[in-house]
Amino acid sequence: MTTTAAEPAYWSSIQKIAFRFFTLFFVLYIFFNPNGVIPFTDGLFNFYIQPFHTFIPWLAKHVLHLGKAITIFTNGSGDTTYDYLIILFLTTVSSAGAIIWSITGRKTRNYNKLLYWLTVVIRYYVAITMVSYGCAKIIKLQFPSPSFGKLTEPVGNMSPMGLAWTYMGYSTGFNYFTGFAELIAGLLLFFRKTTALGAIIGLVVAGNIMAINYCFDVPVKLLSTFLVLMCLFLMIRDTTRLINFFFRNREALPSNLSPHRFKARWKNITLCVIKFILIAFTIWSNFANCVSLAKQYGDNGKKPPLYGLYKVESFAINNNILPPLTTDTTRWNKFWISYPGGFTIKLMNDSTKYYPAKTDTIKHQIVVNLPTDTVRVYTLNYSFEKPDIMILKGNWKQDSVLIRLHKMDPKNFPLLKRGFHWVNEFPYNK
Repeated sequence: MTTTAAEPAYWSSIQKIAFRFFTLFFVLYIFFNPNGVIPFTDGLFNFYIQPFHTFIPWLAKHVLHLGKAITIFTNGSGDTTYDYLIILFLTTVSSAGAIIWSITGRKTRNYNKLLYWLTVVIRYYVAITMVSYGCAKIIKLQFPSPSFGKLTEPVGNMSPMGLAWTYMGYSTGFNYFTGFAELIAGLLLFFRKTTALGAIIGLVVAGNIMAINYCFDVPVKLLSTFLVLMCLFLMIRDTTRLINFFFRNREALPSNLSPHRFKARWKNITLCVIKFILIAFTIWSNFANCVSLAKQYGDNGKKPPLYGLYKVESFAINNNILPPLTTDTTRWNKFWISYPGGFTIKLMNDSTKYYPAKTDTIKHQIVVNLPTDTVRVYTLNYSFEKPDIMILKGNWKQDSVLIRLHKMDPKNFPLLKRGFHWVNEFPYNK
């Protein structure tokens, strides 16, 4: 007869206090950072978070006496001052709540049932987050291949985050590897019997994400840190079993995975149906959304007219040909169009500038609206001497220009040309 590790009938005072704090803390964290876990709730979140966009800045000014006003909230960065103050707020509220709860709940012997449901909430939060990130990597949307700008930019000019994105985006295979690891961790966490394995894999995956965020200054440090903490929390109840199995070579009794059911059968059936609908919707919606976005922004998405990277072979301004001097801040060195709506030029001194523009393929014109000049519109007429030789002619700022450009093949860059080799007689490291 197989026995299982029984749920303790009595918890120690330290266990109960710690549980009260982390229950409040994790629930509040998910409330403030739903992360798209519950479908169709973005509008609700945007509604109830607004009062805190007023309260937290007030707290920062009048209680913490911060010298700088809080005007920036969670955006592409999840590590804003506001986000750190939210964590401070959650910690304070959770501590106060745990003290009150400990006073009012002195006679409670254990929280086995509440622990079960808290575990369900946390593992679903981590699972859906992992599935979301996994889909974005498998479809190769989060880390696109190195852009023309990155291919021509000196490594020393990159930001640490830009370097990390280039490193990840270079390899489709590595995106698959990390993406499927996240997807598998998420799928395992959806089910009670595979929670321990999902938490272990999730800890490794989230730990790697956290390391990249910390070491390459990626502003998602808080979220990745809490994913790690949540995975550790999911492993706590199996601490003795895991230590016995991995380190002591001792018997590890099966964990007690008995679900806490409702007395009414229809409630259990309804809960089970909702569970599988949520899992199916999570997987389908994330993949469908990533596939849709990939058609627009992915590596194989539709390319704009004149898409490509061009090297400037000659640059004439007011009929005067400018020599390719590296100190020149007027002459163009390279020109590229990556996305609809504009182009980028790289000057001889390696500085780059982006210009919003529209390409008229009927008139063969590039119409430029300079952000610094909202009155005048600049028009560059384009033509092709050869399939890979483009001529730009027209007015540019205060001058007339005639530019001859040669279209480059990005695959000739060593980074993209090298590829994979099973056999290397010598290291190819440059």
